[in-house]
Amino acid sequence: MIQIEKAKVPTMYFIGVTTTKSSIMKLFPEWAKALGLNNAVLKGIDLEIHADPEEYREVVKFIKEDELSLGALVTTHKIDLYEAAKDLFDELDPYARMFGELSSISKKDGKLCGHAKDPITSALALERFVPETYWQDHEGELLLLGAGGSAIAISSALLDPKHGDNTPSRVVITDINESRMNEIRHIIQKVNPAIQVDYHLVGDTEENGRLLESLKPHSLVINATGMGKDRPGSPLPGNAKFPEDSLVWELNYRGEREFMHHALDQKEALNLHVEDGWIYFLHGWTQVIAEVFHLPMTKERFERIEDTSDSMR
Repeated sequence: MIQIEKAKVPTMYFIGVTTTKSSIMKLFPEWAKALGLNNAVLKGIDLEIHADPEEYREVVKFIKEDELSLGALVTTHKIDLYEAAKDLFDELDPYARMFGELSSISKKDGKLCGHAKDPITSALALERFVPETYWQDHEGELLLLGAGGSAIAISSALLDPKHGDNTPSRVVITDINESRMNEIRHIIQKVNPAIQVDYHLVGDTEENGRLLESLKPHSLVINATGMGKDRPGSPLPGNAKFPEDSLVWELNYRGEREFMHHALDQKEALNLHVEDGWIYFLHGWTQVIAEVFHLPMTKERFERIEDTSDSMR
């Protein structure tokens, strides 16, 4: 039985596994001040990975019924929570239905709303360092290392048909897990069936290294494996060479980040732009905060959050 105290002030929840260890617990009070969210608080709700479906339902019912519980950001449990409690929501956005997951819970006009925000978050983060007509101006390719939830969101954002021919000339996705590979293939077919993607089930880092070195200049290489934060190491071998004039995105914003440092070692010689996951993290949270508190995340508000966060990083 999940025990959650009735909220006494406007409350947003963070549904995760070890929420007290997250840097957001220190950041949120400063963000609330910067955004004028008087008295608003963030509380963690920790659940075991693949918890009992009834626990997910209890959490969602509590948020739905408690007046000052305004919503939540969901991590780790996105798919399990959706499967267990989707019938409790009055509205689910198209991405939530397409991906079968929820990262945002909010209320609007008496209705409980669920969103999958990751594709929007990915697009906003990409806009920060990928020039607007990058793929039209060059013949660069995309190498996506990892096929989990982040990779699905990023590929959905990059390959959206609205971009027309402003998409990578070749898309290569690798993973060590066949079920993840099947899932991302299924989603990309829904998003843009016209896109040709090379899927590689890899057994070791050497295979990733060979694929990396086959890329054209002006490519984009992304570490979406979790390696360097969730577990040690890098998806690339130590002798791998990045393509010249390319963009490199390390999705981790903390931890060893061996992949990122590998790219930084080659940055000057190969004219690389190397980005970490900090802006991705900020957009992920601010997009959900915007839904929960009905506060449009304008450029000015986001910059306020970024300035506040950079000083505490």
